Amino acid sequence: MTLSDDPQKNALYSMAVDVSSEWTKFPRYGFVSNYGRFSQETIQRNIENLSRFHINGVQFYDWKYDHQKPLAGSPENPAESWPDLIGRTNYKATIDGYIQAAHDKGMKAMFYNLLFGALSNAAGDGVREEWYLFKDAERIEKDVHPLDPPFRSSIYLTNPANTDWQDYLNKRHQEVYEVFNFDGFHIDQLGSRGTVYDYDGQEVDLAQAYGPFIKSTVAKFPDKYHVMNSVTQYGQESPIATSDVDFLYTEVWDPFNSFNDLVGIIHDNYRYSGYEKNSVLAAYMNYGRSNQPGFVNEPGILLTNAVIFANGGAHLEIGEHYLTNEYFPNNNLQLRGTTKDKLITYYDFMVGYQNLLRDGGKVFEPAVEVQGEGVAVTNGTAVQGNVTSYGRRFSNRDVVHLVNFNNASTMEWRDSNGTQRAPNTVTDLSLRIPVSKTVRKVWMASPDIAAGAPMELPVEQQGNTLTVSLPSLHYWDMLVIEY
Repeated sequence: MTLSDDPQKNALYSMAVDVSSEWTKFPRYGFVSNYGRFSQETIQRNIENLSRFHINGVQFYDWKYDHQKPLAGSPENPAESWPDLIGRTNYKATIDGYIQAAHDKGMKAMFYNLLFGALSNAAGDGVREEWYLFKDAERIEKDVHPLDPPFRSSIYLTNPANTDWQDYLNKRHQEVYEVFNFDGFHIDQLGSRGTVYDYDGQEVDLAQAYGPFIKSTVAKFPDKYHVMNSVTQYGQESPIATSDVDFLYTEVWDPFNSFNDLVGIIHDNYRYSGYEKNSVLAAYMNYGRSNQPGFVNEPGILLTNAVIFANGGAHLEIGEHYLTNEYFPNNNLQLRGTTKDKLITYYDFMVGYQNLLRDGGKVFEPAVEVQGEGVAVTNGTAVQGNVTSYGRRFSNRDVVHLVNFNNASTMEWRDSNGTQRAPNTVTDLSLRIPVSKTVRKVWMASPDIAAGAPMELPVEQQGNTLTVSLPSLHYWDMLVIEY
């Protein structure tokens, strides 16, 4: 939008609209995690907040009763409330309200559950000993994810390749779908478990066991959506990426700590899926500070999102509160209003230019050079103190991203203790970029400038060298070279 009496027609603000026919093409995942006795106004306000960030899929975290029996009560007589694993009271009316409010905003509602979790009371629900995973071939010790009080049970792991377990859990999920209008299943795992065995003492390749589980749940519920968490890429290349999940999702932990690691995950996922599926990263910012109240550190959030978005990924971070911890209800760190406004602009930018950011093209390293003092560019690799370029090539255009690390205090994306510094703005940059065709025009856009509105740039082409004058670079600029 511009003012009619503004001779320069400067953008006051912009808004993006996604008109994709299927949300999984450009997934932007948010979450809800608290299902207390909320008013419709509270539910509406939280969903409207997600909507303003263009979230198109919502993960319902810890909505359930027990892992092996997610529905409290029965399909004929569902419970109106129940305790979750940590003892909070969840209300059916709140979950129904969230699902309806999400649907009213065009979002899909995905229920969360482990693919192999059973609590200490599972035998009473029909879970059999023969279905569990064990740490030894003699089945003395079950594999367990230990949880201390106030959690009411640790989580014991079943064998996801066991067909009886698959049938059992599919029936339990059928009960969920009969009561709640969920659109699909967010499948969770726990990463590598070391060496594990089945009931018969045979070693289980746990990652490969995910394949038949996914196949069974997709076959049982072909009209529902499925996405599976890959914890630190465990099982991602095979079998998750090549299965019938609708997009890829990575929960990022050690050793994937650097900005370059984030880029590698996004590019690997795209390649693993035959260049078909886009990625969402569950990447928890300011993690080291997440157990005490405070505010998230704006430079860390914006710099990490610049890297994720410029390379075609999305970031799971927006819910009823900002997400900084793997236990989603943790809401110690809040977004300042000014940070929220800037983050919304980044999401507007991601949606407005999604066909350049996430819709095909081929990743390449643009050999960008900077003319002038005090600015160094590294191509394709993030280096502290430098500007990094990332590239994506289409048939009739090249897209070159510049991300500014010139004042970075750390090259670890998590900014765990909230110490990342904002970049120093660079102005009047003269860039030299090699090109192989005649350039028609060059334009730029940035979430840091003019609300993301595009602007044409002065350029000069001499043979295979293009010289571009760039007015400024704060966090992230996108250049589009059209042939």
